[in-house]
Amino acid sequence: MPTSSASSRDIDRVASALVVSLPALHRALERQVEQEFPHPRLPEGRLALLWLVEEREGITVREAADALLMKPNNVSALVSQLTELELLERRQDPADKRVAYLHPTATAWQRLAEVRRLKTAYVARALHALTDGERDALGSALGALMSLSRHLPPTAG
Repeated sequence: MPTSSASSRDIDRVASALVVSLPALHRALERQVEQEFPHPRLPEGRLALLWLVEEREGITVREAADALLMKPNNVSALVSQLTELELLERRQDPADKRVAYLHPTATAWQRLAEVRRLKTAYVARALHALTDGERDALGSALGALMSLSRHLPPTAG
């Protein structure tokens, strides 16, 4: 673990501010998407699985369950629901019929890309309202935020 000259109080202050600000940012983006996205919003579990499969195309149900900290039978149920909605497809392993690889459909790719574009546009508009110094500070913090996310334990989506 790297050593730090930051005091415990400073670390706690930053941690507390991140715990408050990051979910608030997420909620604000989700509210904006809900207003403009022309498709029904998926329940959180389905959405988490869909984002995961987009990120790790070809993942198995078991791997998805491990990544989402869910039981495989619950993930299998989500897969069935997303398959019925034509957002996900299962491709059986030719060598082991018990194993299926998960892939987003063309519709899912399009909708996820649309959500990403909407969120990017909202954040870009908000960034334009900031000062140059605030934008520079956020830009400088991106690497540290990515590093922070790698040091947090995985969570269910």
